[in-house]
Amino acid sequence: MSSRRRVPSSGGGSSTLLARFQSHLHGIMEEEEVSVDGDRENFAADHYAAEAMAADMDPWITFDCGKTPRSEFDAWLESNRPSQVHRFGDEESGISPVGWISVLGPGHHPCGGDVEGLQESWEKLLASSRPVTFQTVKELALNHRVLTGKWLMHLDSGFKLDHAWECVARATLEGKIWSAKVSPFDPKRDSRHVICVYNKNFTDEEDVMRLDSIIRSTGIKCPLSYKPDVYTYLGIYRKNRWELCPTIYESKFDLECVPRRSHIINKVTNLELT
Repeated sequence: MSSRRRVPSSGGGSSTLLARFQSHLHGIMEEEEVSVDGDRENFAADHYAAEAMAADMDPWITFDCGKTPRSEFDAWLESNRPSQVHRFGDEESGISPVGWISVLGPGHHPCGGDVEGLQESWEKLLASSRPVTFQTVKELALNHRVLTGKWLMHLDSGFKLDHAWECVARATLEGKIWSAKVSPFDPKRDSRHVICVYNKNFTDEEDVMRLDSIIRSTGIKCPLSYKPDVYTYLGIYRKNRWELCPTIYESKFDLECVPRRSHIINKVTNLELT
């Protein structure tokens, strides 16, 4: 059984609206820009943020392992392959837009922290003379307990994407992954998708690496990058005016190493972790 959640439109500032998203979507609201070539690379960060917000406002197709019988998972997965679900639906056929396809693990629970307080502190930081760096953003995240993050993988639409999503979704069903989501097919993005795989604390480097190992154990070998949700909530995307890199870890799978393993680099310190 799938559920589609629509966030009702409302007035108010972006801080209040984002906080409502976070509450309504059980703490997993966030969006990623898909990495593509061409003119889209020249979009400013606010364009990425606007696109992300639009996806979050549209209905989601969600399998909640804590509420839906496990016996329904295979049929749900087959009916909602990301390469076959269209981002903007089909108005003539009565098919509504879809923002994301997601799976919530058996132990999933809201873990979003004080997003509204985070954004208020962010505005104060911008009004001060303090520099905007990874450390100052991390400090805000710790103060407001906005600590979730996710490994990202970008894949072309088709069989390989659907297979990768199935691997991640099944690991989530089994309780190995907290939660995960995938973007539906969007012809405006040159048929590229993003899969997001979450953990609870981006400051826990050991847990971040553990999640990478779980993803790799499902058979996924494509490059991964890791982004803290605090960047998403603050609208920090690529080509932002503070020149912050919104991803803080990079993972590349080494097929020639024995045993095969990931090479993970901390992009903040530029140190190789594995």
